[in-house]
Formats: sequence, structure tokens, C-alpha cells
Amino acid sequence: GAARALVSSADAVYGGARHLEYARQLIRGEAVTWPSPMTEAMPGILTRRGRPVAVLASGDPFCYGAGRTMARHVPAAEIVSIPAPSAFSLAASKFCWSLPDTGQVTLCGRPIETLAPHLQPEARLLALSADAGTPLQVCAYLCARGFGASTVHLMEYLGGPRERIRTASAGGFAFNDIGALNLLGIEVVAASDALVVPRTAGLADDLFEHDGQLTKREIRAVTLSALAPRAGERLWDVGCGAGSVAIEWLLAHPANRAIGFESDPARAARAARNAANLGVPGLEIVQGAAPGAFEGAHPPDAVFIGG
Repeated sequence: GAARALVSSADAVYGGARHLEYARQLIRGEAVTWPSPMTEAMPGILTRRGRPVAVLASGDPFCYGAGRTMARHVPAAEIVSIPAPSAFSLAASKFCWSLPDTGQVTLCGRPIETLAPHLQPEARLLALSADAGTPLQVCAYLCARGFGASTVHLMEYLGGPRERIRTASAGGFAFNDIGALNLLGIEVVAASDALVVPRTAGLADDLFEHDGQLTKREIRAVTLSALAPRAGERLWDVGCGAGSVAIEWLLAHPANRAIGFESDPARAARAARNAANLGVPGLEIVQGAAPGAFEGAHPPDAVFIGG
């Protein structure tokens, strides 16, 4: 239909190698394989402005897909998007899971630790894998944190002729012939000693590795209340020590950002480890003393001065 016509009439068609192969008989213009990272293709795409360019993507390009990157560089008025069901939609349909009630994350270009806040008892979670190695890494991570009894559904090549779905517990997951295009459906089962990250301010002090330089639990809860994080805001945690205030700021909403300034290299490294362990590996650590370390940093919406 319309998608076929747009591909055939394009001066250039950008896509992954498998996408270009699928559409090979339709392509009349130049076929361009995505570079890595994909953003390196943008200058070439922009030089073709005013001429038809097609971009091939799996599923819904605006669900953890190429659409987001395109929209950063090309005005919406110049984009025609023809979405197909996303991998999440296909997976939810297979298991009759309600998408609004299911956690949805991508591990493409993101650390496994991103899963931590989503690992809540009896939760359901869909996770896009980066490659064939991701499922085994995820299962090892689940086991290490006390979620080894969780059920893991391995879904490969959903919606195509090579579609395959297999299920195992995280602890018993032993598939060694996994396709590169896959996602995971996780039904979380937490052991009594599982490391569950609470979804409230004031995490227990013993969840943080520290040398005594830690804003204590009660003070931290009141501090977070006073800082009042709102979605998408950035915190400066000056003298961040173990990073506890910045970490809880990031846990308040996935769009939040934080920079921890710490002059002591051992403490800076410890804050980074705490952030990864508690599921917010995006905490930016700047090692250096205030105020000199502030130079060049993105301006904050809120500031906490500790130390």
C-alpha cells in the first residue's frame, strides 16, 4: 500500500541490512545501511532535504525506534510515519497482558541495571534485548538479586516466519541458540531476601555502600520532599558522597536527570556503583571541587548541598 509506494519512490532508503534485504525488490533509489551509531547518518539525510527519503524500521518507529532520532533533526511536518504493531504490542497480545499494567523497558544501548526499579514482586515486565546475549545477562542479573524463580518468556522474531516463543525460569534459563532479534517477558517472583528497590523516598541506609558520608534515611526523605522533584528536572547534588540524594531524585521519575559533584575519587566511584546497583546508572558523576567543577555542566532545576 502506501508504505510500498513511498519506498519505491524514494531517492534514498535507509535501514538495517535485514530491512533493506526485505525491501530489496521495492527499492529504486540508493540503499544506505545504518552506520553505528545511527546518528552519523543524519548529515547525509539532511543533505537530501526536499527530496523523498525513506527510513525502514521494525514495528512502531516511535516506540524505542528510529522515529525519535529522526524527530530530533527533521520537523514533524516533513515526516510521514506508517507504524506497524510494536514489539511490545505483539508480545502483550501473545500473553494477553494489559500494556498499561506492564513495565516496558529497552536494553538496547542501556545497562542491564536499568531493570532494577521495575523488579517489583508479581510485576510483569517487557524488555527489548540489545542482541542474542541479552537474555542470558538478564537472567544472571535476576538470579544475583534474588529473582531467580521469575518466569522468563523468550520471544524471537515476533510477527515473522521465524517467530519462536520459549519459557523458562530465570534460574533454569539455558537456551544457547537465541536469535539476535528478541525481547523478554518477565513475570517477577521475588525471594524473601530479594533486592527490591522501594518506590518511595527514604531508602534504607544499608542499601547504599558508604564510608559514613551518607545523608541518613529520615533526613533524606525530608530532603527529597523539600526538593520536590518533577518529571524531567535536573538536580545538582554538590558533595554527593554516596550519591543517595541524587539516586532517589532519579528514582522519582524516569525522565529525571542528576549530576553528582564529588571531589574525593573513591567516593565518586562509590556513588556510581550505588547508582548502578539501585537501577539509575544514568547518574552523571563529576569529580572535582565546587565551584570550579560546575563549569560547563547543564544548569539545574534544584540544588542539594551536602558534604
